[in-house]
Amino acid sequence: MSLEQAESEETADPLDPLRQFVALERDVLVLSAAMFAFSLGFQMTNRYMAEYLSALGASAVVIGLFGSFGNVISAVYPYPGGAISDRIGSRYALTAFGLCSTVGFGIWLVAPAFSGTTIGPTSLAVVAIFVGLILAQAWKSFGLGATFAIVKQAVPPSQLAAGFASTETFRRTAFLVGPLLAAALFYPFGSSDGAIVTAFQLVLLVAIVFGVLGTVVQHVLYRPDEDSVGTEFEGVTQLLADLRAMPAELRPLLVGDTLVRFANGMVYVFFVIVVTRFLEVGLSVSVPVVGTVSLSPQSYFGILLGIEMLVALVTMIPAARVAERVGLKPIVALGFAVYAVFPILLINASDDAAVLAGLFAFSGLRFAGLPAHKALIVGPAELGTGGRVTGAYYLLRNVIVIPSAALGGLLWSGVSNPVTGAELFAGDPTAAFTVATVIGLVGTAYFLLFGTEFEAYR
Repeated sequence: MSLEQAESEETADPLDPLRQFVALERDVLVLSAAMFAFSLGFQMTNRYMAEYLSALGASAVVIGLFGSFGNVISAVYPYPGGAISDRIGSRYALTAFGLCSTVGFGIWLVAPAFSGTTIGPTSLAVVAIFVGLILAQAWKSFGLGATFAIVKQAVPPSQLAAGFASTETFRRTAFLVGPLLAAALFYPFGSSDGAIVTAFQLVLLVAIVFGVLGTVVQHVLYRPDEDSVGTEFEGVTQLLADLRAMPAELRPLLVGDTLVRFANGMVYVFFVIVVTRFLEVGLSVSVPVVGTVSLSPQSYFGILLGIEMLVALVTMIPAARVAERVGLKPIVALGFAVYAVFPILLINASDDAAVLAGLFAFSGLRFAGLPAHKALIVGPAELGTGGRVTGAYYLLRNVIVIPSAALGGLLWSGVSNPVTGAELFAGDPTAAFTVATVIGLVGTAYFLLFGTEFEAYR
């Protein structure tokens, strides 16, 4: 972050991105609207996928494999996405990615129809969920490079920060609205597997509607004068060169960040299972005139996600201000620490709605360190290489994190000898979440010991 940017933060407030939004170029406005639509659809569905899979008969191991499969997609999609955007242009690429995501939501919607057909030890419905993910994550992951490039080519350099603030604000707002909408859709239904499947299919219908709207809006309204997306894509050779050239200051951050994200990846997909099936916590409140309103655990989980994201939105800018006084490193370490300790706090929480609300509010603080984290990544990069350094950093981290969810699923459900069937390790959800916290704390401690401060913040 430059000194000019740091000084501008002094007068910033949480509404700044919304004020800046109305002054941006049309293409960025269109992109922001599409980003909101797809982020809402993916967020309101993805956080419930473990519950949906469980209702369809999937085991904890399969749910863990689903999480790791998502990690694979997140790691490998952006590069071919850049190549596709280069070949056909950002407008048609994003339209294609949007259609793919919408079709993926549709596959998830019809998956229960195949529950009666089995493939080996699992049902065709569960297989369909995996196939659907390949498509559903297309806009989010394939379009990553395209969305960044659109902002860069649509606004002058002096307004890049405003452009990214606009799209990020819309994305995070969707993260808030999506789970709350899902909670409302789950409200009329019960907690049986059949009710969960029906309710989630309703959620998926809404996601499909938003997917169609987002695809149409971006295809019809996005009209770039000079579509340059993807022209700098240079393939694996460039990637290897960027990894070798990564600034030395980033290596302790990368090690600590990877350990923390690996730990979170072990249990992230199981958060909904802990709330809905392990603790089985719902909420009953008395509302004037209406009377008593009872939320199922599935519906209450959406409320908890909304609380988490509300705290995130409120704390990101104040945390950025504090970073200017105390440095980036302490703020990043705070986010790492929250990531690390949340799993063990959640799995050992009492089955009390207020306790869980407090825990998820605490979890929202992990996003407070996000701006400082990004600044610490791109800060040491030489002028003109920030994008490649960032891309290499995230790709390396995401590849290493791929098996995390599968490991978490094995610790949750246990491991048996595939030949004799003898139990090698008795599964234990508490053990899985405890191991995750230990790994996360190791990553946090490593960063605190060896991480370096960005010179501009010293």
